[in-house]
Amino acid sequence: MRVILAQPRGFCAGVVRAIDIVELALKKYGPPVYVRHEIVHNKRVVKDLKAKGAIFVEELHEIPDNAITVFSAHGVSQKVADHADLRRLPVIDATCPLVAKVHKEGQRYSAKDYDIVLIGHEGHPEVEGTMGRIPGTVYLVSSVKHVSKLEVRNPTKLAYVTQTTLSVDDTRDVIEALKLRFPEIVGPDVKDICYATQNRQSAVRKLAREVDVLLVVGAQNSSNSNRLREIGAELDVPSYLIDDAGALDVSWLEGAETVGITAGASAPEALVQELITRLGELGDVEFVDFDGIEENVTFKLPSELQDAAA
Repeated sequence: MRVILAQPRGFCAGVVRAIDIVELALKKYGPPVYVRHEIVHNKRVVKDLKAKGAIFVEELHEIPDNAITVFSAHGVSQKVADHADLRRLPVIDATCPLVAKVHKEGQRYSAKDYDIVLIGHEGHPEVEGTMGRIPGTVYLVSSVKHVSKLEVRNPTKLAYVTQTTLSVDDTRDVIEALKLRFPEIVGPDVKDICYATQNRQSAVRKLAREVDVLLVVGAQNSSNSNRLREIGAELDVPSYLIDDAGALDVSWLEGAETVGITAGASAPEALVQELITRLGELGDVEFVDFDGIEENVTFKLPSELQDAAA
């Protein structure tokens, strides 16, 4: 059996920054450090940080007074940020800079009296944070079907922004539907979708043409990991999203000569290596790295942690 490893795969710069923020906060201030929501959507990452002294909560009322507080990479609403200010919690914001950029775009449009259409998945923490950061009217759509049913207050003053972890192709379809329905709508095309999401999706499209089965390492609640699996399935390749090597069902590989592996932007490389080890136990396996984009993006740490990183 031949196993081809996608490039790029795994951690993006925003995820690396978010994990570094929690680890450096623990180093500088000592445990516990409280994190609102999973810092990124991956059980292994959360487990490792818990072992170091991080405590994960869903709401601010679970955090004691004066406790070091970290906002997750997905961002938070203005209401959550204001509540933290009101309680004078010492907050370190691990919001991905590319998510924060979408917040600012929406705010700029809103300041010019545009109503905003947010393309994203209802209930995702990034979407909840973005909707809560844009003042005024925000409509949420996730599909072309939703666009056909969308009723807006003023179709001549309408702008759109997008969640950063969507399918590039699906988002283009939604944008086209918005432009057909509301010809005067303005927005950034698919530029809000982050570089890492686009790179991993492009890599999977190329990889899927070469393999009989696709394995995506990532959490079930990871938006970008789910999109990678969906792309494989759309290209008629049996595709499976697995948390780790323990979730591999070897029956998926029956009759497969070539298997592709990729990983979502919040999945650590250790999980990929464990899957490689598991596949190696099945018999004679050749592992090949697929040519792809080499990423060298980094994001600056918050000023309050730069001394701890030195």
